[in-house]
Order: sequence, then C-alpha cells, then structure tokens
Amino acid sequence: MDSSETGPRAGRRRLTGRRGRPAAAGLARVVATFVFLLPQVASYGEVWDVVSDLSSEWVVALVVATVLNVATFPPPWMAALPGLGFRRALALTQASTALSIVVPGGAAVGMAGSYGMLRSWGFAPRPVATAVTLTGGWNQLANLAFPAVALVLLLLEGGRHPLLTTAALVGFAVFVAIVTGLTLALVSDALARGIGDVAARIASRALRVARRGPAGWDGSAFVRFRHEASGLVRRRWHVLTVATLAGHLTVFVVLLVSLRALGVSSAEVSTVEVFAAWSLVRLLGIVPLTPGGLGVVELGLTGLLVGFGGDNAEVVAAVLLYRFLTVVPPLVLGLLTAATWRRHHLQRS
Repeated sequence: MDSSETGPRAGRRRLTGRRGRPAAAGLARVVATFVFLLPQVASYGEVWDVVSDLSSEWVVALVVATVLNVATFPPPWMAALPGLGFRRALALTQASTALSIVVPGGAAVGMAGSYGMLRSWGFAPRPVATAVTLTGGWNQLANLAFPAVALVLLLLEGGRHPLLTTAALVGFAVFVAIVTGLTLALVSDALARGIGDVAARIASRALRVARRGPAGWDGSAFVRFRHEASGLVRRRWHVLTVATLAGHLTVFVVLLVSLRALGVSSAEVSTVEVFAAWSLVRLLGIVPLTPGGLGVVELGLTGLLVGFGGDNAEVVAAVLLYRFLTVVPPLVLGLLTAATWRRHHLQRS
C-alpha cells in the first residue's frame, strides 16, 4: 500500500494540521513574551523586589478594584436579556470568560458557551441569540471608541502618539460606520438586507486575506436581527451602553491602581497616558493572536507605558499584577461555574 494517504482521512489530518498551526503560533508568542522579551525590559528578580514592597493599604485597594471589576460583568447581559438575574449573569460571564481564555478560538468560543448556558436555563433561542449579538457588538464598539477618546484627552494634555493617532482614526471610522449601519438597519427590512449583504462581502474579503472561509451570513441575518432586536435596542440601548462602559472602565481602574500601587506615579505616566496605552492595547486585542491576549497584552502595555516614561521594573510588575487580577479571578470562578453547571445540567438530563 502506498505510504501517502488520500481521501477523507488524509483530508481530516490536513484540516487538523491547519487548525493546529494558529494554536502553536499563539503558544510560541506567549513563550517568547514571558521567557525572552519581558526579561529584557526588567528581570523577574527586579519585578519581585517591586512587588514585595506592596503595602497593605494598596493590597486592599487592589482587592476592591478587582471585586468591582468582577461585579460589572453581569449588567450588560441583564440589559440585553430581560429576565436574567444578577447571579446567573455572573455565572454566565465568568464561565464564558474562562472559556475564551483557555480554549483556542477566544471570544467566539465564549459566545458559544454563553449561548449554550442560556439555552439550558430555558431561555428561547432568538432572545439568546440577540443578547449574544448585542453584548458582543457593544463590547467591540467600546473598544473601537476608546482610542479616539484617549487621543482627544492626550492632545488636551499637550501630548501626542503616532500609533495611537492612527489607531484612533481607524477605530473611530469603523465605529461610525458600524453605528450608522446599525441605525439604518433598524429602519426597514430592505435597508437591513442591503447593509447586511455589503457587510458580508466586506467580511468575506477580509477573511480571504486571512486565508479563512467566507462569512457564514448575509443580509437575511440582519433582517432577523432587526425583527428581534429593534424594540430591545430602542428601549435599552442607553442602559446597555452605560453597563458596557462600566464593565470596560473598571478593567482600566485595575490597571491604574496596579501602577500606582507599585510606584509608577502620575509624574512618570499620567492617568491620561495610562488610558491611552490601555485603550490602544484593547483595540489591538480585537485580533485574537493568543487566547485572552496572553503575552500580547503584557508586551504591548509594557512597551507603551515604558515609552511614556514609566520605570522598567515597576511597569513590568504592575502590568503582570494587572493581568493576574483581571485574568485569574474570572478564570477560577468561570471554571468552577462551568464545572458546577455541567454537573447540574447532566443530573437534570
């Protein structure tokens, strides 16, 4: 028998190999960041010396900021899905966040997990799909808008940053296009279908550049979204917007408190400069290079904050602490929630 394989088995192996390449590349980026790149900025011995001087007052402040961050996860879902209480929304968000961190596929896997949990709790498919779409969409709109806000604040302070300027202009242009398209799509079925078809063609071209398949939706998906979401958006868009902004800004607060707690003063890096660095990294993090942005976020924030004037060791220590406080609590709570929900779901089945 010829040693080269053909047919379905060989096709599956080639597909598995192609799917495994992004995961391997992501792992390589993570290893390179923590083993080679960050130690070039500051040794881990220097980082530990900074962390070991953390005062008890700052520990309390960090715990409060972390708890506040976790507590702002549920409200956007509660706004997007009437009838979803705080306790279940908290369990949902922690589990989906954990999935997006540990499973290749990032946010898409987290959204799929959210859909499955909500359906298991008895919510109808269409309201669940609408809630998943709205919360995901509002999160991305916030990420697109933040760099533009940061750029304005930075200019008012008399500062400038070429990369932030470019990202802010691109992000704001995309933000305006999405909001305009969403508003028009809610007017009529014809507009919704036309905008959806154009968006699908643009998405398919972008996916083709990334060597991925075409978009699996078209204008009819926008029509369905209009039917399901128009009333909810008109009634609750302001609540959803405020809740989404609160959820994002409490993450920024954790970063700011981490920096101040570990010695990076406002004289070195101002609050506006911290916000600019954070918003730029959030925008770049839309591209899922690694699960949860692991390695990419740390390296990006460190480079930007050191560039603004922060001390190397203090910045690295603060960024690592920030990432620990924003990744580990949702990861632990989410995995516990997912395990408990799965056992409960199986017992009911």
